[in-house]
Amino acid sequence: MSRADAVAVVLMTGVAFYAVFGGADFGAGLWSLLAGGGDRGGRPRELIDWAIGPVWEANHVWLIFVLVVLWTGFSSAFAAIFSTLFVPLSLAALGVVFRGAGFAFHHTARRARGRALAETLFGLASVLTPFFLGTVVGAIAGGRVPLGNATGDTWTSWVNPLSLVVGALFVATGAYLASVFLVSDARRAGAPDLERYFAIRALVTAVVTGALAVAGLVFLHRDARYIFDGLTGDGLPLVILSVACGVGVLVLLHRDARRGARPLAVGAVVAVIGGWGVAQWPYLLPEKLTIGDAAAPSATLTGVLVVFGAAVVVVLPAIGLLFTLVQRNLVEETSRPPTVTDHSARS
Repeated sequence: MSRADAVAVVLMTGVAFYAVFGGADFGAGLWSLLAGGGDRGGRPRELIDWAIGPVWEANHVWLIFVLVVLWTGFSSAFAAIFSTLFVPLSLAALGVVFRGAGFAFHHTARRARGRALAETLFGLASVLTPFFLGTVVGAIAGGRVPLGNATGDTWTSWVNPLSLVVGALFVATGAYLASVFLVSDARRAGAPDLERYFAIRALVTAVVTGALAVAGLVFLHRDARYIFDGLTGDGLPLVILSVACGVGVLVLLHRDARRGARPLAVGAVVAVIGGWGVAQWPYLLPEKLTIGDAAAPSATLTGVLVVFGAAVVVVLPAIGLLFTLVQRNLVEETSRPPTVTDHSARS
């Protein structure tokens, strides 16, 4: 494996981490938005705040990581993507900012109207941000990002059926991950009614996500044949693994066997991202720019790999410790779970 290929693997690793942790974070915002008002929506939101409060900022470290690796290791691809797709990328960036503001202010707003506004902002931004990021991926896969600075069409590059379906798929995947994670968090909080509440939503979003994935394959066959052929060729084993993990989650949730659902859900997402990477190889911009042609000089690539190695040694254990402490309720912010009242499950 060349240094350029190794950096590309590092890039895809960052994408996978962000898809899982950032995706679940966005999905939690969607469930907060859809929870409803009054007591009916209060307890799910309380669980969501309790579960993501200590880690929501850490989840988005991976987005910065991906951008820095792409910019440093493959600057020509970075320039082409960001100049052609600056509209959805700018909207996604604004969504991250508004989402963070909404999450922070709904805890500190003194008036009910202010809290409601902040909660709505948090929820809407949690939906729009992954949607716009998905349209970017769809535009790249569909070959609508030509090489060069601002050489692609500003609007049709991402406003097209493939990009819109991939955007919707990103939203649904985040909602799916979040609901599966929140089932475990509800058990950790000792709230069986919320376990049932989010288990139902996990089952529904799994079906919706699967339907969107099938629709995505249809549009890939029409608009991105190179990626489609890769997914049904070399990437097929990973696609099958993703489907198997997804079915495993459905079986566990249907049988009320919660253990194992979370790692299987993560495996389903990571496997399909891996399959996508295999399908797109050796291109960064399918059939337009290869990894080797886009790669920075060898010294730069070596520096990226060294920094990544240092991050593995220093950053990953720190993030792992944070998540471990949170899961064991050893972080002060998570030491008081939501009020446990075993209401009947609501669908």
